[in-house]
Amino acid sequence: KGESPVLKLGNLEAKRDWGDARDFVRGMWLALQQEEPGDYVLATGKARSVREFVEIAFRHPQIAAKIYWEGKGQDEIGRDEKGRKVLEVDPQFYRPSEVNVLLGDWTLAREKLGWSPEISFDNTVNDMVHSALDRATRESI
Repeated sequence: KGESPVLKLGNLEAKRDWGDARDFVRGMWLALQQEEPGDYVLATGKARSVREFVEIAFRHPQIAAKIYWEGKGQDEIGRDEKGRKVLEVDPQFYRPSEVNVLLGDWTLAREKLGWSPEISFDNTVNDMVHSALDRATRESI
């Protein structure tokens, strides 16, 4: 069995309003049911960092690894419990005009459509990891 590749990421502190596509599709469907067209923001209203996303992803039952962080900024790496480097920051993945926090306000969607996000951040991350692991397993067969 070979070494696992090191995951390379950009700004771990960038915060985004991570939502679930299933919630957003439901919101789009509700918007299409309206008598008059309108512009709606579909969001969670909660900003979570890339670092939080990574930590939840690595806690997935099929991975079950705690990340131990070392270094700062572009020199930061993540190691697993056995001390193996599993993640590193790569400046190549920083956005040229990085915005520290992107956060949506879904008030109008709630008021006009009766829409609200239902799927939690943790569930979204776990479902994404599960899907990626399933795909990787199928492709390796």
